[in-house]
Amino acid sequence: MDHPTRTTVEPQLLDLARNHRWTWHTPTADVLAAVPGASPTVHPVTAITKLDDAQWIDLLADGDLLTSIEREHHELVALLETKPDTAIAYVSAEFGISELVPQYSGGLGILAGDHLKSASDLNLPLAGVGLFYQEGFFRQELDGTKQAERYERCDPKLLGYVDTGVTVSVDVTGCGTSDESHAVAAKVWKLAVGRVDLFVLDTNVDPNSADGRAITNRLYSGDNEHRVRQELILGIGGLRALRALDIEPEVVHLNEGHAGFLLLEKIQTELAKGVTLDRAVEVTKAGSVFTTHTPVPAGIDRFDRSLIATYIGPWAERNGVPIDTLFDWAESPDDEGDPKPFNMAVFCLALTSAANGVSKLHGEVSRELFASVPAGPTIGSVTNGVHARTWVDPTLADMFTEALGADWEVGSTDAWNKVRSLDDERIKEVRTAGRQRLIDVIGGAGIGTATLDPEALTIGFARRFATYKRADLLLTEGARLAAMLGDDSRPIQFVFAGKAHPADVPGKHLMSQIVEFSQSAEANGRFIFLPDYEMGIARAMYAGCDVWLNNPIRPHEASGTSGEKAALNGGLQCSILDGWWDEMYDGDNGWAIATSDSDDPAVRDKFEAGSIYELLEHEILPLFYSGAGRPTKSWLDKVKHNWVTLGPKVTATRMVADYRDQVYTPAQERFNAVTG
Repeated sequence: MDHPTRTTVEPQLLDLARNHRWTWHTPTADVLAAVPGASPTVHPVTAITKLDDAQWIDLLADGDLLTSIEREHHELVALLETKPDTAIAYVSAEFGISELVPQYSGGLGILAGDHLKSASDLNLPLAGVGLFYQEGFFRQELDGTKQAERYERCDPKLLGYVDTGVTVSVDVTGCGTSDESHAVAAKVWKLAVGRVDLFVLDTNVDPNSADGRAITNRLYSGDNEHRVRQELILGIGGLRALRALDIEPEVVHLNEGHAGFLLLEKIQTELAKGVTLDRAVEVTKAGSVFTTHTPVPAGIDRFDRSLIATYIGPWAERNGVPIDTLFDWAESPDDEGDPKPFNMAVFCLALTSAANGVSKLHGEVSRELFASVPAGPTIGSVTNGVHARTWVDPTLADMFTEALGADWEVGSTDAWNKVRSLDDERIKEVRTAGRQRLIDVIGGAGIGTATLDPEALTIGFARRFATYKRADLLLTEGARLAAMLGDDSRPIQFVFAGKAHPADVPGKHLMSQIVEFSQSAEANGRFIFLPDYEMGIARAMYAGCDVWLNNPIRPHEASGTSGEKAALNGGLQCSILDGWWDEMYDGDNGWAIATSDSDDPAVRDKFEAGSIYELLEHEILPLFYSGAGRPTKSWLDKVKHNWVTLGPKVTATRMVADYRDQVYTPAQERFNAVTG
């Protein structure tokens, strides 16, 4: 056999780097990390393409590395040979695959990325559809105590995207290349995620006008007009992209209302066959499903009718559909205004055959929220889960493999019971190492860590800075907090992280309060704000925090998957009974923060903050410290009970299997029955 050369090895390395299975497959990640010049902050495709001649000589002289590359590449090729033809399209405005692919802002995108990864694990015939944002989401910096936003240009080729060679065209009023033409071109890129493909559309291409190029400039930026333009590309362009790639999905899954305009493309396709509008709607609904992620009206996209008339009016005229019919589909009696705005969630409900919230409680809240909507399916629920292999600390994952077997993330409750046999000292070692890594991350961010202790009780709070999430609830009793932070006999340390939307002034003020307190003398160096929250920082926090704090205004948290990730890592949940915690708390697998029935926000907040302090002072701190060792055996028993009761329930493997069985398969059956 000839000695490997750059010509033979580089394509194999690039195949491994371009398929983002490495984000959860440790052996592949280890191979890519061994490439000369590799860095945790640089995408492996970028690292490989920038190797110089001297580095290639070193790589080709490393026999063990070459053997590993060959082995992992062979395994990837074999895996992809089992890939099924696509039957389901999962359409979302954002996807969080890796912190090195900055195309997500928070929970919705992370959930979408985990959905694709678990679909790959389950070998589901699914493809993702999204947008490629030229500047992604913003990087957060601190200007004193205030948030500052910085945007970076993204090169899709250096982030692992592959050019499909497909370009589609979408009519977008005011964005064409001339007054007569409204056609906007969108280039289609592919990102491989195991056995699942993610196709994204990019308008930063010739021959688009400046306005056309800017449609996919940034995630969640701009005004409503900009958002309508993006959603037209996502929905109409997304389905056209699949068809241009010879993919005709039987089921389309709209992950939030951002994807709703895809339904117009489906209707247009049927109308072009010469059928009636009623028939076109019947076929469209049969194979279309919708997930809502918001429990409050403010979280729904609403557009002025004049804006919709400008952008969708040409579609209605072209297809002979009265514009008032579109408005009827999207009108909620609960919305204010005369005329009513175009409500994207209501529009999706009117033209889909199944809909769900993302936890049992959220399903109940959503049924009430949309109770006055005259048409649409009954809203059910599929509780969110998290992709275990992405989020669990690798050392802990190895322990799970030893105790539960190689497929521990799909284990039953009986299987998870085996974690009770895990050695306490090994768990302590993993948890201490996790705290130390988190301290190292904090130090790497330039934040002083002199008083942080890798054996101290560590509490994490990380999420978007929205007012209903109440990041400042602990600060309402500042003296009590300061006393706790100053106690050297039972040290406690808090790590906060998160971003506020650039246009969310109250959210930014909330964040500034946290930063200001973290810099105060009362914080005693034990209350940290860690800036630029993203997936890498999140993993460090999940591995390093003993308690995950969550105190939203109930029932405003649709699901709240950050707590699920912490739970899999051995972090105990301390939360308002909202979202997923409302259905999975059993009285002993974490703590429930008591809630107030008062309509007075001040009274409510004081009561609920007091409940947190009561839990910290009388249950959490004593359990962690009262006894030999840190943490105590009683604490570790509670951690194990947390794993036994939550491990089988909080994984995205369970979630996607639920979608497969409860949503996708029935939708395929309806679609085939209607079109059959």
